[in-house]
Amino acid sequence: MAGILDLLNSDLGKQIVSGVAGSTGNDSNKTNSVLTMALPVLMKAMERNAATPEGAQGLLGALSGKHDGSILDNLGGLFGGGVDDSVKQDGENILGHILGSKKQGVEQVISQKSGLDAGSVANILKVAAPILMGVLGKQKKEQNVSDTSGLGGLLGGMLGGNDTKNEQSFLEKILDADGDGSIVDDVAGMVLGGSDKKSGGLGGLLGGLFGK
Repeated sequence: MAGILDLLNSDLGKQIVSGVAGSTGNDSNKTNSVLTMALPVLMKAMERNAATPEGAQGLLGALSGKHDGSILDNLGGLFGGGVDDSVKQDGENILGHILGSKKQGVEQVISQKSGLDAGSVANILKVAAPILMGVLGKQKKEQNVSDTSGLGGLLGGMLGGNDTKNEQSFLEKILDADGDGSIVDDVAGMVLGGSDKKSGGLGGLLGGLFGK
């Protein structure tokens, strides 16, 4: 199964990046950087939430109903003339649900690493979150996932499944950001220090971005 970062490099991903950039008034390259950093973090947060029976059932329900992948069928309509406020509100709700109190800290980390202000990052994530849920809903349908164990496999597969401990630890660190800013230095030093310059995989991609 393709991972979430493979999606960004696909034709669909390019359409999503240019649409999100246009609808939020941001540069496409910076929007791409934000999404490349943010999507694995959001996936990791979902994986954490789905580790509890209640969280898994809630996510399964959402992916079977409102977020069943149909949003991807008409991206031209979604982005044409500006993204509807209801979509952004939905995105805000999704982010609040999966990130909780960590939302601001995550936005700050990504802001400092991407060079965009936190408000722009927040806007990008608001538009991207319902699309990410749609991608998951579509994968759930295609793989016929109907229970919580299947859901865990789906999320793990899209995260890359066998990522190294450093990469997983990196995502955990961002999710534990408490918003005081120091996490940025901790993360940059710990995961992206000289010894961890790997090529390929999530680490290589994130390393390249965060190492700027």
